[in-house]
Amino acid sequence: MSETVPHVDPRRWKALIFIALAQLMVVLDATIVNIALPSAQKALGITDANRQWVITAYALAFGGLLLFGGRVADLWGRKRTFIIGLIGFAAASALGGAAVNQGMLLGARALQGVFGALLAPAALSLLAVTFTEARERAKAFGIFGAIAGGGGAVGLILGGLLTEYMNWRWTFFVNIPFAVVAATGAVLVIREPAEGRNSSRLDVPGVILATLGLVSLVYGFTRAESDGWLAGPTLGLFAAAAALLLAFVLVESKVKAPLLPLRVVAERNRGGVYASLGLAIIGMFGLFLFLTYYLQIVKGYSPVTTGLAFLPMIAGMITGSTQIGARLMTRVRPRLLMAPGFVVAATGMLVLTRIDLDTSYPALILPAFLLLGLGMGTAFMPAMSLATHGVQPRDAGVASAMVNTSQQVGGAIGTALLNTIAASATTAYATAHAAGAPSRQLLKLQSMVHGYTAAIWWAVGILVLAAAIAFVFINTGHQGGGSPAASSGDGAGADAGADADAATGGDSEVQVPVMVH
Repeated sequence: MSETVPHVDPRRWKALIFIALAQLMVVLDATIVNIALPSAQKALGITDANRQWVITAYALAFGGLLLFGGRVADLWGRKRTFIIGLIGFAAASALGGAAVNQGMLLGARALQGVFGALLAPAALSLLAVTFTEARERAKAFGIFGAIAGGGGAVGLILGGLLTEYMNWRWTFFVNIPFAVVAATGAVLVIREPAEGRNSSRLDVPGVILATLGLVSLVYGFTRAESDGWLAGPTLGLFAAAAALLLAFVLVESKVKAPLLPLRVVAERNRGGVYASLGLAIIGMFGLFLFLTYYLQIVKGYSPVTTGLAFLPMIAGMITGSTQIGARLMTRVRPRLLMAPGFVVAATGMLVLTRIDLDTSYPALILPAFLLLGLGMGTAFMPAMSLATHGVQPRDAGVASAMVNTSQQVGGAIGTALLNTIAASATTAYATAHAAGAPSRQLLKLQSMVHGYTAAIWWAVGILVLAAAIAFVFINTGHQGGGSPAASSGDGAGADAGADADAATGGDSEVQVPVMVH
């Protein structure tokens, strides 16, 4: 173990407030915009074919540029990148709120994605280098998780209130005070240790290949949703994504200062985390989408009531992350929290396969939401901690970005995959039952619910697969004191130096899922 005692920042808890506030803004923005979309579409005359781009423009920019943003944070400095990301995000939000046409709104959403890709990895890696003691780190990220996790619920409710009682534009303008306060606090309070800086040059070929490859992949799944899986443009985009990402891996294995050092993803435990987390997000994203439509269209809930209906799931996530995951992650092996967590979430999803036209919220949907929230919250805490487990401090930003990238790509894949499954099942059900239907409206609702349940069955299977991968691949010991990397079962040669650095406790990091579709 290294003799070096890590410096403890006396203002670290104040720093946590402003870092979590920035994360809250990003999470809040996603759910707010989803609820405001119908009003914005009507006001700006956005066609049905183009309305998805209000969501997709953000996802493409955010998911495609996250690795770049993570490496920029490592090179420029996390604090500087964090402040630039905040200012840019606020400016893009102002542009979106002032949009006078479809192009201006889509451009603003893409800009939000660009600055979000700088902001998210910078915020998470700042926490990694600010909290250096294992128990403090678990507590800090538990608080961070509760604030960021609660952002989804706040966004649903605030989005409904602002859209119903004020104007959809305020769902963009509301980001500005958050960004101003967080940026001011960052300037005054946050301090970044100089030794965590990466002095290498930026890998330009890697940036281009990774960005184009990820954008092609995300866009391919978006086109699959509208054009079909076997359409020429869809297959062409998938082929291009495969070729670009393969070229990216080859380039990264050769260049002196890679954008994504392959040692970050090659280690067994981190690979298991990225794979299981990506799968879990695939399952969860479809659920959020389907249940929003189900509650509003089938059950007739208002936007505000829909937001309130999701609160128990968010409460379950907060409880799972702060009371179960954060408390046990220093005592229990990560796989013994992650695998059962995903199984509990899959059980909640299984309950939701029983929804129908007159399902009782308290009797069926509420317990399912609680199980989903508790399971995912419990699994996410050790998963996010392990995601940068044993990496060198100078790679913390790109390791953070890799987790966010798996979530963004997983979210895009989940939305497209489960939507396509639901649409096919809906059409098949409507065709098969058209003759005996008592009314067209009733058949439409029954077909929709059938489509949702078909997709939710797939989500159950995906979560079970995530649990299996977590249990089989993750073999490290618990994340308690001392050297988090020392027990990383895989001891790859490329990580030997990282393990020595990790012994100081200065690079292990817990992150929180950024739900941004």
